Amino acid sequence: MTAMMWRGILIPFLGTALGAACVFFMRKELGDSLRRAMTGFAAGVMTAASIWSLLIPSLEQSDGMGAWSFVPPVVGFWIGILFLLLLDRVIPHLHQKSEQAEGPKNRLRRTTMLTLAVLLHNIPEGMVIGVLYAGLASDSAQLTAAGALTLSLGIAIQNFPEGVIVSMPLRTEGFSKPKAFGYGLLTGVVEPLGALLMILAAHILVPALPYLLGFAAGAMIYVVVEELIPEMSAGGHSDLGTLFFALGFTMMMVLDVAFG
Repeated sequence: MTAMMWRGILIPFLGTALGAACVFFMRKELGDSLRRAMTGFAAGVMTAASIWSLLIPSLEQSDGMGAWSFVPPVVGFWIGILFLLLLDRVIPHLHQKSEQAEGPKNRLRRTTMLTLAVLLHNIPEGMVIGVLYAGLASDSAQLTAAGALTLSLGIAIQNFPEGVIVSMPLRTEGFSKPKAFGYGLLTGVVEPLGALLMILAAHILVPALPYLLGFAAGAMIYVVVEELIPEMSAGGHSDLGTLFFALGFTMMMVLDVAFG
């Protein structure tokens, strides 16, 4: 694996690690305004990446199918949506700022379900990064290193407050700072692991790459609509999240087009 690939798959994990490390010097969680701004920005980056870095390359790679070139991205997109929906139903979890748990009924603690909510979408996010870098390893002309790196940065920004969400409540419940930090790190480990699995299987995945790009886009859009948009819009001054969504979207679009 190249240094570029290692950077790409480790940057999102670094975002989680930095967020979890806040337990060592913060007395309370991130303010609502900062959390909404960061969540909106990440949602904008991920939405734009789903279009320019995933769906459009999927369509371009399916050109040989003529009028049916929409089939791989559409099929892959829906598999990604349904995969996340399945995880949503079978894994008990609780979203930030929500009082009602989702998934099977359970007696798990609130902090445990918050941690599971982070793990729930970290798995497909790692797979998304892996699909992009697997495509780059195949020298796909439709995929760009700039787009893959920008997406890694966008996910890292989103992961920062998630690291705080996991570590700070554990500290409040009496966990030591190192132990709370360790649990925060664990939620981020699944991302590079998922990405590595995709990259290592690149020689198998390349023929199905148009479908996998669509799958990645579906998984991303599910996370954005199911979790990030509600979080950035919760409470007053929701226009802040919207403005940062637009900023993240345009930044990703500019980088992907200008450096593609």
